[in-house]
Amino acid sequence: MCLAALALGVSARHPFVAASNRDEFFGRASAPLAWWRPAPADEEILGGRDLEAGGTWLGLNRRGRLALVTNVREPGRHDAASPSRGELVPQWLAGGDDAWLDAIAAAPRNGFNLIALDLARGAGHWVGNRPPQRRALGHAIRGLSNAALDTPWPKVVALKQRLAAALEAPDADALIAAAFAALASTEPAADADLPRTGVTLERERALSPAFIRMAVDGRVYGTRCSTVVVAERLRPMQLAVKVVERSFDAEGRIEGERQTTLALDA
Repeated sequence: MCLAALALGVSARHPFVAASNRDEFFGRASAPLAWWRPAPADEEILGGRDLEAGGTWLGLNRRGRLALVTNVREPGRHDAASPSRGELVPQWLAGGDDAWLDAIAAAPRNGFNLIALDLARGAGHWVGNRPPQRRALGHAIRGLSNAALDTPWPKVVALKQRLAAALEAPDADALIAAAFAALASTEPAADADLPRTGVTLERERALSPAFIRMAVDGRVYGTRCSTVVVAERLRPMQLAVKVVERSFDAEGRIEGERQTTLALDA
């Protein structure tokens, strides 16, 4: 997961909305959105699945726990022996608590950001390990890419703004359509606005849109899927949580779309 915007507690009708893109090499084996178990005795989770290292970039369960993870862009610092960052999502869903969040921030691991939410409580945290830190999300629109929470990269700022506008949509379907349109933007940032993360200017340009497609050493890298999650309040103590995932081929064409709706007491 490389780009996400979240609206938590901003809209009374839609108390949680997430719009996110997963960017990855197209040669990395993955499974689409579905119910699966990390281990046979584990609780089912809903999400895509990394078939190479295990885990997922975004997942939720029937109890209303949700998590997503992004990498931190830090050229030259990757440790191939480090535990997979994708395993953090199932661990949170299985019952991670505040002590666990602090422990993973301090443990040796390649750079990551984790959004850990309890939708039933309407609360959550961001955790990062560059440097180790944890922050309550509060009721706000938040944005995340491959740096710390709310770092004002142009695509993060743009997605937060477009998500705020989407919250004014007349219904959940229109909100979802607006979120997907925002995630599909291929407009690059101006050079003067680009972050400086240690990669070449050419690569900063290629990575600056919300929707990415680029060649890296002869391999295709880019947006593999977009996921939109919308929680809609149906009754004072009940939410309908709709999850829609749209996947893309190496040419940027829509490859498939899957959706699931959960009923959640909250």
